[in-house]
Amino acid sequence: MNAPRTRVQRRPVHGVLLLDKPLGLSSNQALQKAKWLLRAEKAGHTGTLDPLATGVLPLCFGAATKFSQLHLDADKTYEATARLGVKTATGDAEGDVIAERAVHVTPEDLARVEAQFTGPIRQVPPMHSALKKDGKALYEYAREGIEIERAPRDVVIHTLALEPVDAQTIRILASVSKGTYIRTLGEDIGEALGCGAHLRSLRRTATGGFGQAQCITLEALEAMDEEERLAQLLPAETLVDGHSRVTLGAEDAARFLSGLRRRGDWADADEVAVFGTDPQAFLGTAHVTAGELIPGRLLNPIEIQQILLNAQQTEATP
Repeated sequence: MNAPRTRVQRRPVHGVLLLDKPLGLSSNQALQKAKWLLRAEKAGHTGTLDPLATGVLPLCFGAATKFSQLHLDADKTYEATARLGVKTATGDAEGDVIAERAVHVTPEDLARVEAQFTGPIRQVPPMHSALKKDGKALYEYAREGIEIERAPRDVVIHTLALEPVDAQTIRILASVSKGTYIRTLGEDIGEALGCGAHLRSLRRTATGGFGQAQCITLEALEAMDEEERLAQLLPAETLVDGHSRVTLGAEDAARFLSGLRRRGDWADADEVAVFGTDPQAFLGTAHVTAGELIPGRLLNPIEIQQILLNAQQTEATP
């Protein structure tokens, strides 16, 4: 008879963990593993990576989940390898082979296709994606052999480099806007080269201002004790590093946190990170219009107290 599983005692955890997602796990599986290791009450991620993809996956805990959308919309950088001459049903190595063609690709061909796919392009989302139709993910329709019509999307390929690895393989280095599917980009590049292609590997090397050098693996996290794991968390305000900054005194901070607008000599700004001085704490986001600081996503007083308490405990730990 199996021994009963020990129930994990959850606790309030606030911050951002930069995870190097391993091969084979879905983004949600990786999130749940990290959430369990941190014993966190609330968690979310900032955009999915396929099980066959690895790399930068910011995980948000507690108050940080309120700002995860900011990194769903962030530009991302990828490194992929594509097998030329072979198309698969899924656009990657998991799918059945559906077509094979001879490969005759020159450096001039690669340069031409680089230029063709750099800048604004239109892309039809793949059937094997998490996009939904009538409340059902497209990949579920695909598994049933049903093809759903998809409208093309406007995306931007900021930079693109295509490098030959061998006669039938190229490396794709791409920095892209939100909503870009690298599998689809690989397939489209293969078609433009006249031979078709599918992705053999995919790694996200950066999202927003976060890069792979800042990330930690699940294995490394698992090997740590609880204090070391908590020390890996970046503060929630890390997600708003690019925002303008406004600091409020105690009275204005309290009113702001209750949802009231504040007036000041601030310049108009669409994205503002708001901080208090007494105590020194991140309060949330706002925008400024005609001298009015208008609240956006706010932390609540309990979250702020928990964050300050956790910081004090961390500082007190030898």
